[in-house]
Amino acid sequence: MLIASIDAFMPIVDDPYVFGQIAAANALSDVYAMGGTPLFALAFCGFPQGKLDLEILRKIMQGGADKAQEAGVVVAGGHTIDDDEPKYGLAVVGRAHPDEIVTNAGARIGDRLVLTKVLGSGIITTAARADVAPEGSLAQAIEQMLQLNRTAAQVAQEVGIHAGTDISGYGLLGHGLEMAEASGVRLQFYASKVRMMPAALELARQVIVPAGLVSNQEHVTPKTTVAAGVTGEVLRVLCDPQTSGGLLMAVEAGRANDLVERQRAAGEVAEIVGRVTEGDPGTLAVLA
Repeated sequence: MLIASIDAFMPIVDDPYVFGQIAAANALSDVYAMGGTPLFALAFCGFPQGKLDLEILRKIMQGGADKAQEAGVVVAGGHTIDDDEPKYGLAVVGRAHPDEIVTNAGARIGDRLVLTKVLGSGIITTAARADVAPEGSLAQAIEQMLQLNRTAAQVAQEVGIHAGTDISGYGLLGHGLEMAEASGVRLQFYASKVRMMPAALELARQVIVPAGLVSNQEHVTPKTTVAAGVTGEVLRVLCDPQTSGGLLMAVEAGRANDLVERQRAAGEVAEIVGRVTEGDPGTLAVLA
């Protein structure tokens, strides 16, 4: 069967080519998170006519097309409109077997939670726009955002998972809460097992964070129990809105280590960061 998704946003980095690449990787992640294979895409771009050099537009489009090509996807066309601020993204069409589609509603009590990619890109890109990001931190964030979730999704499909979602604007806890609610379970995260960019932790300690992080934290707080040993900066990173973030997957306990080992063997980041437990359905617990 065919599956489709669309995602577009404003520039989060200054380099237009890199911005196009990140936006494309982010849009492709939606299909990977559903257990699908992307087939082709249509580009969408808003651009201020007569106010910016058209070379910027060309570089954005080229970046998106090149990242799509890396995924084996053709950008078959698209549409550009006159807009006050640049925006770019892809509508992606993919395919998946009806019996193999992954949703966030299948997590089962006893499952382990596996996370790919390192958290903190939202905090770092926000700091970079304010020119206060620590040296080298933006490059690390960009490296994470540019990484496709293709291999992670393929390994997950081979091993078999019960539920999955990509981590994007709602942060790890926000998307985790969606999984808990959809599955009717309680998710328990081990904060010490979640990989976070050191610069993001330091910036979070200084409360240099995106506005979306604040709203994410406000949203999850009423349904989240936080252990005394979890610091404020760690909790903020757990709520950091990610662009082209990793995958969060619920997998049978006996298969979790195999999933992690195969992800790492393929060059992916993978950690067991929690488990699915009994308790109030649709709630979270964050342990130190």
